[in-house]
Amino acid sequence: MLSLTEKEIDLISTQLLKGMICFYQIDKKRIHQMPDDEDYYNYDLTEAEEDVLDEIEENPDNYAEFTQMEPAQEHQMMQDFIDRRVKEKNLADDLVSSLTKPKANTAFKFLIEDSKYKKDWVEFRKEKYYDWIKEQVDSFNYTEE
Repeated sequence: MLSLTEKEIDLISTQLLKGMICFYQIDKKRIHQMPDDEDYYNYDLTEAEEDVLDEIEENPDNYAEFTQMEPAQEHQMMQDFIDRRVKEKNLADDLVSSLTKPKANTAFKFLIEDSKYKKDWVEFRKEKYYDWIKEQVDSFNYTEE
């Protein structure tokens, strides 16, 4: 049964928000992170990262994988933030509009960065990622049963 400490959840959350993918080595209680190959397709893995991937391939049951939210989940998280936290109608309208743009995350981030909600957004997003990691732990434990 996999369980993570708050410190481990925090580390995994931080790495996922940076665009990384994490593997939790169950027997040694270690977290390995590396670029998500979808985001860093030109990235050359280090020898250590190659070794970790080889070990995962040889012993997949000893590793739990943690991934970023899917774009639709990220979009819903931004919409939830607007609905629950943003009180100014003009800003809320601008943020909703930003979600319809081709680069919704970038447009949303640009607007939030220049608002009084920047800190609230960081906390909200981190809280949602904590929940997302816990969901992945639950899913891993369910699969293991």
